[in-house]
Amino acid sequence: MLELLSSIMEAFGAAIVVPVIIFFIALIMKVKPKKAFTAALNAGIGLTGFNMIIGAYSPIVTPVVQRMVEETGVNLRILDTGWQATSVVAYSTQVGMIFLGLGLLLQLILFVLKYTNIFMPSDLWNNFSFMLWGSMLYIATGNLWLAIGLMVLSNLYSLVFSEIVAKRWSTYYGYPKCTMTAPHHICSVPLAIGMDWVLTKLGANKVQWNPEKIQDKLGFLGEPTSLGFMLGLLLGFAGNFMRLDTMEGWGEIVTVGIATAAIMAIFPKIAGIFASAFTTITDASKRTAKSGGKDRVWYLAINDAAGYGETATLLTGMLLMPIILVLAIILPGNETLPMVDLIAIPYMIELIICISNGNIFKSLISGTIWCVGGLYMITAVAPIFTEVALDVGVNLPEGALLICSFAVMTNHIMGGLFLIFMTQNPLWIGLSIVAYIAMYIFVRTRREAIHNYLERQAELEANAQMTLEEGTV
Repeated sequence: MLELLSSIMEAFGAAIVVPVIIFFIALIMKVKPKKAFTAALNAGIGLTGFNMIIGAYSPIVTPVVQRMVEETGVNLRILDTGWQATSVVAYSTQVGMIFLGLGLLLQLILFVLKYTNIFMPSDLWNNFSFMLWGSMLYIATGNLWLAIGLMVLSNLYSLVFSEIVAKRWSTYYGYPKCTMTAPHHICSVPLAIGMDWVLTKLGANKVQWNPEKIQDKLGFLGEPTSLGFMLGLLLGFAGNFMRLDTMEGWGEIVTVGIATAAIMAIFPKIAGIFASAFTTITDASKRTAKSGGKDRVWYLAINDAAGYGETATLLTGMLLMPIILVLAIILPGNETLPMVDLIAIPYMIELIICISNGNIFKSLISGTIWCVGGLYMITAVAPIFTEVALDVGVNLPEGALLICSFAVMTNHIMGGLFLIFMTQNPLWIGLSIVAYIAMYIFVRTRREAIHNYLERQAELEANAQMTLEEGTV
């Protein structure tokens, strides 16, 4: 059964599996079959569009990033080979395959029993993150039950963080009653909320670096497509600094600029199609609430690709690429060289962006802290991940002593849980469980207050912008 489930995921992918789930959810909510089919089809079109545009963009930018890395002449021993390789490793281990079925069952049961208001199975593919950490623990300890316990507890932590940020993510990115649950990114929620509070207290919200403000200051040069073009040119320049005397170098610089502008122009249109898939379910849930009195508010997990090309998200991510590369080179004790997954930074900071309500200045600070912490986390766990990868037949790239995925393994919470479970100390493991229980009870009893707090913080951000605009006038 597990092999069949894995084969289905590999053969059809999220662009097919998610629409099927949406179709049946819509039917259960008494949506007419025609509308349910249209909603499902739009979801499939949207996901396919995201994958096509990001898939076309990555090969253009990746060589620039790799050349930028090569020209630094740095020789760090842990090489980032990308999240794709990591997912292959996770789906290739027996422990991972066990959780593929167990995780699906767990997530369904928790939702049906109303333990959580997040329907996580709709983003089943991203369970590979839990499977990865569990596989690493099993290789390190040989304890199957301990590995399963780590994967289950990690899943529970992720669901709590999803509950916290569900409304904010849905509101900011414009997908009705949807949220992002990708485990490798959702764990940035505690840091994002804490840093946003600190930065607001320090007055950082008075520094209004957001797309709207930039556009207002720069005119047509501040439009998303123009900003994308200029930032793409800068990235292309950084990756071709040693080739400025060649036609190929200048050609690549301009190509990256145009490609980034294209992302800014095309992505919102695809996002609109994708978002329309969920309005049908949202309308159905509203009708149910009206007819049945008090009803459940729940959120559908969707792929993190849905937020990648949002203007502030992509701009912040592109600015962070050279920043993180430079920090990786100069930070003492770091042995990780981010490379392939630098292009994935916009995925990694979606929660930070939505919590700061698109403030690029604040997001750059919080995003830098998140990524730098990830460099040290990967430095600590890369030897075990490399052992798992070699065990399933992955060949190391030439010149690499160890490998990692910067996007997936930059995870303070799951990395911390992994290190705790590595001790096999009942006291430390017990404390991590107690911490989860306390957090779950707090979020469960204060969920609406937490959502209201995050919306108030976002409103403070918007008000700060209005105040600055009035002062300028």
